[in-house]
Amino acid sequence: MDPKKLESLLRDVQTNALSVDEAISRLVHMPIRDVGHSQIDTHRELRCGFPEAVFGAGKSAREIVEIATVLLAEHDRFFVTRVHDEGAEAMLQAFPNAEFHARSRILALDQRPAPALTGKVLVVAAGTSDGPVAEEATLTARALGADTELLEDVGVAGIHRLLAHTERLRAARALVVVAGMEGALPSVVGGLVDRPVIAVPTSVGYGASFGGVAALLGMLNSCSAGVTVVNIDNGFGAGYAAALINRDYSSREL
Repeated sequence: MDPKKLESLLRDVQTNALSVDEAISRLVHMPIRDVGHSQIDTHRELRCGFPEAVFGAGKSAREIVEIATVLLAEHDRFFVTRVHDEGAEAMLQAFPNAEFHARSRILALDQRPAPALTGKVLVVAAGTSDGPVAEEATLTARALGADTELLEDVGVAGIHRLLAHTERLRAARALVVVAGMEGALPSVVGGLVDRPVIAVPTSVGYGASFGGVAALLGMLNSCSAGVTVVNIDNGFGAGYAAALINRDYSSREL
């Protein structure tokens, strides 16, 4: 449940605008909504500050729509990652105002008043081929309230492309650095900034990259301090972590 909705409900009980029995009937599904195929966590936003996100891969179109329907009713928004074409088509029919990002396979809808974005998260992609994962990180961080920018195609094969943006790198509160191949870019960025760097290995590369394992191992063995690594192609996890770091900076500045 959206914290503001819960606060409003409790205030209505306090002022006798709503009876205790009526309030209980509205809260009967908390904290879990069982829809048969899924157990939806309706308390996630109260605990963590953001509603449960939906991993679309492996779910049928009907399942995705049913989960999104519950999340929209509880939180006035939903965020679906890795949605397949069938699922995207069904979702857009059910929710015409939703936005589908075909490159990153993210489908989202937010019916709340547009929140003010704060701080700065910079997502840095080594190559254009890393773009889908980088966009996933960008959209995730932005959905969590971070002012987020995407800097693309600045890999180490042309290091001058990255160095031309040194000031932008240093202005960010947290950086997500996405790279395939040998995965060298996060180490370079980590040597230029005094902020957390979240490295994302991608499955981009030739045969010996082993589907991103080479980039993963390279990032785990980074010689730059402050570099943390997420799983292969996990733009969502990296964007989420960067947004939490950004939020912490924002709260300390208030």
